Amino acid sequence: MTAASPSMGGAGSLGTGFIQPVMVRIPEQWFCMGCETGRDDEKPAHRVWVDSFELAAYQVTNAEYQCFLGATNASAPPCWTDPNFNHPKMPVVAVSWNEAVAYCNWLSGAIGKHYRLPTEAEWECAARGGAEGSAYPWGDSPPESLPDYAKRWKSGPEPVGLYAPNGFGLYNLGDNVHEWCADWYDANYYSCSIERNPRGPADGTRRVSRGGSWRHHIKVSRSAARSSIPPEFQYADYGFRIARFLTT
Repeated sequence: MTAASPSMGGAGSLGTGFIQPVMVRIPEQWFCMGCETGRDDEKPAHRVWVDSFELAAYQVTNAEYQCFLGATNASAPPCWTDPNFNHPKMPVVAVSWNEAVAYCNWLSGAIGKHYRLPTEAEWECAARGGAEGSAYPWGDSPPESLPDYAKRWKSGPEPVGLYAPNGFGLYNLGDNVHEWCADWYDANYYSCSIERNPRGPADGTRRVSRGGSWRHHIKVSRSAARSSIPPEFQYADYGFRIARFLTT
């Protein structure tokens, strides 16, 4: 499955309206979450059921976020005018978890559908692309085998959707920027996670993030790899991708 390229405007001047996100339906399924050979917080690997949902084909871009800024008069994130980060088709960066949630709430009102951040389980299920047990969204070959790997992500993220999607038609799963998830983070959560549609612990001090980062030595993360930071932080390698329940 492939998705059409998102429509983009310029990131330099704030606009109004909204850009309709390209959403991909992820089928309901069981999958094995976690990795027994990964870090301690990825263990134990466990079976999880995820109801069908929609996930954006692309990370939220500067062009999309520009519409939010224009409509709400919210403050632009750091790096907004930095040429390493402000291409309209690049993912918006340095957006806190709180700001990502505010964007989802605004878009829900603008379009009349309920958009939100994906849960950690939904994100990993989608990243695996239906390929049970694969280390990466594309399979088990190392990141260095990706097309143009040595030339990419020199001083910031790249525009979304330049290379092939995963098995579900999702782009940049595991690379470009870390993506905020809805859940609070707990390194030991997998030992007590519920089996169906887990949504993380009830509280915490850090929010879960998933995916790789342009500024890391290894630019691409495994599908099971977990990360987290406090929800108010604004880092230049953090962005987000939106999700939606099929029933709303």
